[in-house]
Parts: sequence; structure tokens; C-alpha cells
Amino acid sequence: MSYTGKAVRMERIINRGTGRTVIVPMDHGMSVGPIEGLVDMSATVDQAAEGGANAVLGHVGLALHGHRRHGKDVGLIMHLSASTSLSPDPNDKVLVTTVEEALKMGADGVSVHINIGAETEGDMLRALGTTAMKCREWGMPLMAMMYPRGRKISSETSVGHVKIAARAAAELGADIVKTNYTGSVESFRDVTRGCPVPVVVAGGPRMETSEQILETVRDSVEGGGAGVAIGRNVFQAQDPVGMLRAISAVVHDGVGVREAMREIK
Repeated sequence: MSYTGKAVRMERIINRGTGRTVIVPMDHGMSVGPIEGLVDMSATVDQAAEGGANAVLGHVGLALHGHRRHGKDVGLIMHLSASTSLSPDPNDKVLVTTVEEALKMGADGVSVHINIGAETEGDMLRALGTTAMKCREWGMPLMAMMYPRGRKISSETSVGHVKIAARAAAELGADIVKTNYTGSVESFRDVTRGCPVPVVVAGGPRMETSEQILETVRDSVEGGGAGVAIGRNVFQAQDPVGMLRAISAVVHDGVGVREAMREIK
């Protein structure tokens, strides 16, 4: 196992000084196609880097057609699992890329998506476990996207469901967990307290205002979160670079929402 290799790569994803991260997921093109903000992947990566993101996340296509072409550098997390919105079961995420391929493409980390409670949860957990073993072998950081989704899930933001999802990722060897925010500082602290690896919150659907986004970011950090992985609420914002600067200020500098809002045009 390459402990040194993993440590070096982790510093491309998580800020060494703060121990936190701002990630911009750009994997939506696989599931829902070229939505607003992702038509030109290279331009969106440049905006992410300019706004101070620690890393962007996407499939092989992001490395081939959008990442590190020009402008500032930014970390790359390669997403290894996928499904499309046209699938008979969009919740069934299957492995489509390997850890070895991600290494060849110059990725700093990999990610796998698991829907806890889905009909095919067992297959997805097996894929996570297998990927975690490969990541330990190669010294590759692994982020697990853990979402409660399925017939037994009453609410995808329920603290009871989310803390099971987060802990399951850590139990199987993930280095970072991405999951839903549970709606309050106290309930999210219950999630982070029970998870021995950094937990970052997903941005989810478009929010109504910039203040709402930044309040969620602030509260998640206060609840013990290690940062955010926000996609649509960044790259579909009126000022993506300003929004990222504001988010980064909250995550890394601890500024308040009102002060952070000054970064947005």
C-alpha cells in the first residue's frame, strides 16, 4: 500500500491547512445529459479553478475533454460508477471505470456512488468494497457518495438514514463520504460524530437563493462537516466564480454568510 502516494493525492483534494474541501461535481452529463453549465466542460472546470475549488469530479470524459487544458490547476476526482435517467432503475449504479484507469488518466482520487436502500444495494456495496481494496493497493483516495434511496427510505435527509449511509462508507474503507445534509447543525453533528472519516455535504437540487446555499454550507461545517461537494448550485449560478469564492470563504476561512455574499456579483 502506498501511504505516501495517498497522502500526496489527498492534499490535491483536501486543503492541508483547514482539513476541509470544496468539490464541484460535474458527473451530471452521464445521467441527465449536457445540462446548463456543463455544455462546455472545459469552461466550467476553469470557473471552478478560478473560484478556488479544491477539486472537480466527473467521469473519464471530463479528463479527456475538459480537465487541465489551460488556466489554474485543480484536483481531479474520477467517478467510477454510473447510470442514466433513462435506465429502468436509475438508482442502480454500476462500475464503468477502474482505479487503474483513473491512475492512468492522472486522477487525484476516485469516487463511487451507492444508494443505500435501493433494490441493488448489495451489488453497489460489493462494488464499493472491491474498489476500496484497489484504492488501498494503489494509494488512491476514495470518496463514497452515499444516499438513502429506496422503498424503505421515508426521507433522504433523515438523520437516522444518513448516519447509516455515512458510517457504511467508512466501514468499507472510504476516505471521504459525500452525503445529504440533514437540515440542522445538531442532526448533522450526529452524522459526523459517528463517521470516522471526513463528511462533505451534497449540494442537491437548485436552491432558491445564494443566501440559502451559503447558510447550508455554514451550518454543515458547524455540524462537523469537512466541506461541500456542490454542482448545480455552483455551475448553474448567475456568477459561478463568485459563488465558489463565497463558498470557499465560508468553508476555509470561516467567514459569515453576509461577508461571503460580497464575493457574488
